[in-house]
Amino acid sequence: MTQKPVFDYPLFAMGFRLFFALAGLAALSFIALWNVAGRGSIHIEAYFPGHLWHAHEMLLGYATAVIAGFLLTAVRNWTSTDTTTPDQLAGLGLLWLYGRVTPFYADLLPDGVIAAIDFSFLPLLAYWIAKPILATRQFKNLMFPGLVLLLALGNGLVHLDVLGFTESTAGTGLNLVLTVIVMMMLVIAGRVFPFFTERGLSGVVCIRNPMLDGVTIGLSLLVLLLMMAKVSGWSMAIPALAAVTVNTLRVSGWYDSRIWFVPLLWVLYSGYAWIIVGFGLLAASALGWVTPSVTLHAFTVGGIGVLSLGMMARVSLGHTGRALKASNIMALAFMLINAAAILRVVFPAALPGWYGWSVFASAYLWLAAFALFMQHYLPMLASRRTDGKPG
Repeated sequence: MTQKPVFDYPLFAMGFRLFFALAGLAALSFIALWNVAGRGSIHIEAYFPGHLWHAHEMLLGYATAVIAGFLLTAVRNWTSTDTTTPDQLAGLGLLWLYGRVTPFYADLLPDGVIAAIDFSFLPLLAYWIAKPILATRQFKNLMFPGLVLLLALGNGLVHLDVLGFTESTAGTGLNLVLTVIVMMMLVIAGRVFPFFTERGLSGVVCIRNPMLDGVTIGLSLLVLLLMMAKVSGWSMAIPALAAVTVNTLRVSGWYDSRIWFVPLLWVLYSGYAWIIVGFGLLAASALGWVTPSVTLHAFTVGGIGVLSLGMMARVSLGHTGRALKASNIMALAFMLINAAAILRVVFPAALPGWYGWSVFASAYLWLAAFALFMQHYLPMLASRRTDGKPG
């Protein structure tokens, strides 16, 4: 006799449900708290220094929640095998949540305990997605648990620095995490963008060029590794501009002008465009034309923020049995998140005197976008599929 799960609720039926809900919660709470701290209303005193907390939580809190939701769901589809039971999923989600909360109890808990709780999430995620991949011998997909372990390595470098075991490895760790996340987005884009475009637009046949894909992935990785090595000047600018070129060529093979009438498509393409902008700004930064902060936020607010919101919206619709059509509310959210990226990236580069105003305005637009997402999608994530199928 099979024992009924304790967490026998729709929210714990599949990974995307719980972790997309947690990601939405993180996107709202982390930016709201950081925005208030930036205005001097509060001072963040925790396990992490304030500036490090912001970077860590957006990359290793928000972004990893999105990654967990996507991979736990995608691996189940690829292998036709459950990645976790509802109770295991609840435990994994609780571990992620503890990792967000315990840094604020640094006066009560040993630093080693705080670090161990936060660090353990990603290795466990890698285990749960690797298990069905190995069981079904789909070895080509082992790259994804491998990438998750690289995220764990980056997180470990941050914690070693905070704990005092190493010096100045936190920045290296965060750059490694950013590099892995961008590479994951580029790899996944090659898998899903052509499929989504052909399914969303009648009569479209996307051009798939494996050689161009390989060059794009390889060159993009090289540029990001050069960024980690803090290479500057034309030695960085030339490869970065080459990455702009090959990524643009890659996307042009999938592009059709009719995507601009389909919000679930144009939000994904605009997210990819922000990654291309990031490579362009990386070249400009290497030559001293813009600040590194502008480049960083092109990849994070633009690339990660826009693409993750678009992917969460589409995956949630498809896996809850709903039509793959964004509501007017979500179309507005997609516009708001892109506007947030413009204010955080373009305005500081073009009008540095307006930096403070543009940063806070960007935060409010980000909050508005994710408030709409949570208002529209949380009931969907917490309720059963409309078609009665499991999941």
